[in-house]
Amino acid sequence: MRETPIAGLTIHELTVHEDNRGWFKENWAGQGLHPVQQNVSFNAQAGTTRGMHAEPWDKWVSVASGSVYGAWVDMREGSETFGARFGTEITPGTAVFVPRGVANGFQALEDATSYIYLVNARYNPHGSYAFCSYREIDWPLEPTELSAADQEHPSLADASPVPPRRILVTGADGQLGKALRKVWTNGEADFFGRAEFDITAIPELDYSQYWAVVNCAAYNDVNGAEQDRAAAWAVNADAPARLAALANEHDLTLVHVSSDYIFDGSVEVHTEEETASPLSAYGASKAAGDTAAQVARKHYVVRTSWVFGEGKNFMDTMAGLAERGVEPKVVSDQRGRPTWAEDLAKGIAHLLATHAEYGVYNITSAGDTAGRDEIAMAVFIGVGADPSSVHPVTTAQYAEIAGPEAPRPAESTLDLAKITAAGFTPTNWRAALAIYLASR
Repeated sequence: MRETPIAGLTIHELTVHEDNRGWFKENWAGQGLHPVQQNVSFNAQAGTTRGMHAEPWDKWVSVASGSVYGAWVDMREGSETFGARFGTEITPGTAVFVPRGVANGFQALEDATSYIYLVNARYNPHGSYAFCSYREIDWPLEPTELSAADQEHPSLADASPVPPRRILVTGADGQLGKALRKVWTNGEADFFGRAEFDITAIPELDYSQYWAVVNCAAYNDVNGAEQDRAAAWAVNADAPARLAALANEHDLTLVHVSSDYIFDGSVEVHTEEETASPLSAYGASKAAGDTAAQVARKHYVVRTSWVFGEGKNFMDTMAGLAERGVEPKVVSDQRGRPTWAEDLAKGIAHLLATHAEYGVYNITSAGDTAGRDEIAMAVFIGVGADPSSVHPVTTAQYAEIAGPEAPRPAESTLDLAKITAAGFTPTNWRAALAIYLASR
């Protein structure tokens, strides 16, 4: 492989096996591309020139017969080599990887030349495409047989650059979505609420403009799922399967948020390798979605627990009770580690920014494991109330007071060794709680 003056544009030498019959070559072997289409451009006469087209996809180009002069112009907005030009002869023994946003063109150097290229996205009639003039290139032959469209393309100075791909965030009106809005503030992401992007019926969008999708959408009514299992399954299980298929079709990285409720809580600390063992309909739907999301070639399945941030959550409820002088009865035999939504958002952003190894990651805030009653007491202290106003009860005792509930794991602590080894250190949940209450 040889580098070029255009970042990411690389030249690859292919082995051509020749004998009395002609020749044979392996044209592509997985190098940096997941193709969804192969195209062939036949050029009858030498001098035929095509370009310059900067589509929103990667290409792997070579020739099946004859030879061409390949040419490229970097049209990527913000690229370190924006505006750079490069050209080289392409014969059957040469292939070129062309990154998204680099304008591509070629000129046939011989009659009856067949130019072949693989792409990792299909043409979208509603998509956004960029072009610059073929005159940006010093062609070895006088350009002939130009299309009318190619003759009208603007000079690079007047052309629209290709913007970088963004991140698509679903369920962006929830606690995690709101926290991610604070992380990606410079146009890196597009945020869609439930009304804008229904994950149970994937909308038509130009997905070539994205490189990742972060699924924050979920059916979170643990008790309600016992009666409305179909709704929970549609959002928590079927939808992640659709998103995984979408990610594979458009070569996207899928980030899916899973839950501690996929476990029965029979062990004190849950690692990423533990097999799911859900106790409830909600937990079963989340476990199914967890597995379905892993079908995406590029995936981060992020398991978390007891999230608190901007919106309705346990911490906010306890703070409200403390401020009204209510003395709540809180379950003491369900233990875990809370997750500040900002920790979860920053952890997800870290995985994407560092291109960490794909797979399953636990992300919660750090610190000690605590019962729900202890966490409630920490909230009471944080708002200046008496922690002794919180009265610990068992899960069975609470059911006698509030009525039957969906079963929940007794132990929800998630092991954080893998995410910390990946370079992300979450905040201690007690410090995070203090920050949250101070800004509430």
